Amino acid sequence: MEDEEAAAVLRTVGRQIKMWREAAGLKQPELGDAIGYGGEMVSSVERGRRIPKPDFLDKADEVLGAGGKLSAMKEDVEKARYPKVGRGLKKLEDEAVELGGYAALHIHGLLQTPEYAQALFAMRRPSYTEDEIERLVAGRMARQAVFDGVPRPLVTFVQEEATLRRPVGGRMVLRKQLEHLLEIGKLRHVQIQVMPTDRDDHAGMMGAFRVLRLQDGKALGFSEGQLYNRIISDPREVQILDMRYGMIRAQALSPRESLAFIERVLGEQT
Repeated sequence: MEDEEAAAVLRTVGRQIKMWREAAGLKQPELGDAIGYGGEMVSSVERGRRIPKPDFLDKADEVLGAGGKLSAMKEDVEKARYPKVGRGLKKLEDEAVELGGYAALHIHGLLQTPEYAQALFAMRRPSYTEDEIERLVAGRMARQAVFDGVPRPLVTFVQEEATLRRPVGGRMVLRKQLEHLLEIGKLRHVQIQVMPTDRDDHAGMMGAFRVLRLQDGKALGFSEGQLYNRIISDPREVQILDMRYGMIRAQALSPRESLAFIERVLGEQT
């Protein structure tokens, strides 16, 4: 695991579980049977290789008589479940009063369904493990809590038309994804726009990015690349991204036209 902070948390949790298990005189398979998990899973958790689910910790706490000490680790484990970049981005999104995102290759992460996100991560080369995919999907879904923030932030998106047609995960996954876009797009504090493929004037040809404005008035950008993502804080660079995003929104279909466009694309998925 490349996230050393998360790895340290998981190793600490694993040592605690092992300590309580040995104090109870149980072997790993015996604890696994008692809490409904396999002995191999218990072994992996104790070595910090697997991320225990809340249910795992609660049941282990009860069986081992830990008095709530293992259950109390759920919050730290939940944070460790998400990739480091995702945790940092989520923190900024939670503090934002305005967010904007231009997505060129796939549906924006904040708009993805779990099935779409899973299929997207499964395409990565070199491949992620199943545990890594589960962790990445969980982190992406957790970030979508931004839609429920109080006060509500203004959240806007511009999606390339091609992202609405690319059948990531298959036709049924795409259909469910388009239905989700229509649902989210009807929220009063969310606007989704579509950039038609036939537009001959396009300010977003340099690729996907995001702009955020925080509660303290500070503006930030987020650039997505092949190998590295970068949070941009230099005011001059953020100003450029903000200008480009404004132009992209002006060149795209209006929010109302975009929802109608998405409905037409959904109707084609038969």
